[in-house]
Amino acid sequence: MSIHKKDIEAAHTRIQSYIRKTALERSRPLEELTQANVFLKMECQQVSGSFKARGAFNKILSIPEHTRTSQNFIAASTGNHAVAFCTALDSLGLIGKVVLPTNISPAKLEFIQMFGIPIDFHGSNSLQAEIYARKQAQEQDFTLVHPYDDPMIVAGQGTVAIELVNEIGEPDVVIVPVGGGGLISGVCAYLKQIDPSITIIGCQPERSPEMVVSVRRGSIVNEDITSPTLSDGTAGGMEPGCITFDMCKQWVDEWMLLSETEIAHAIRFMIVNHQIIVEGAGALSLAALIRMKTRLANKKVVCLITGKRISKAKLLEVLTEK
Repeated sequence: MSIHKKDIEAAHTRIQSYIRKTALERSRPLEELTQANVFLKMECQQVSGSFKARGAFNKILSIPEHTRTSQNFIAASTGNHAVAFCTALDSLGLIGKVVLPTNISPAKLEFIQMFGIPIDFHGSNSLQAEIYARKQAQEQDFTLVHPYDDPMIVAGQGTVAIELVNEIGEPDVVIVPVGGGGLISGVCAYLKQIDPSITIIGCQPERSPEMVVSVRRGSIVNEDITSPTLSDGTAGGMEPGCITFDMCKQWVDEWMLLSETEIAHAIRFMIVNHQIIVEGAGALSLAALIRMKTRLANKKVVCLITGKRISKAKLLEVLTEK
């Protein structure tokens, strides 16, 4: 499966009335630290609190309106995709339900519940919830809005690349947090078709390295290798045969695994230097850049800051760390 640049451009046209063109902020503190030209793409300011709104709106809006209004929709998520899905249903006046694993972040669960959309709790991780939602869609004739294994989702996420290129031209390096791979696949699909020399770096937490391990093995890992992490938004495995795995193998130039200490430091860095609260997943790209220090000196670097929903308990833990 391959996503063409024109698919992402079509998605951009389709969703732009429903999402925000998020800020692309210069980071002087990071430039001083890294000697690079650093820009932060603030998807934490997206309508649903993360980049996931792009894919959810694109998938749902790609269905013709005359059939869309008569359908029931279903999605599964550890949080951010569920929030985006509920935001889209609410905005478009549609009906559906969301499947959540029992390990969902309290901050994300509380926000999801405010929409009043029916919730099914199933499984102890995102992969179990996704498999259950797919089965429910097949058995009950729901339209599945998958968090990553769908060309329309990937194309929607890729629209973030259009915005950054339109604003600053072609970057040298883009650093992207990775869970199921929908965002990095969309970003790669657009940027690599513009200029194959653009370097794409994917990052995951050491405690949930499913995509990194899968790419290195050459096949999707079947065992559960996730343990509790600040980056709950990227945690969990991938469904067998998902389209993003092959796209990541083909296009991502480098992978980095970040420790909990590095993720916590990056969250604090954003609060102290930019007065912005981000979640652990949203801080992964920042943590990766800080680790590299001056390795990217004189390069034009974009860090995708992907989400903001962190629980009070996790935030207090991060802030009180020494």
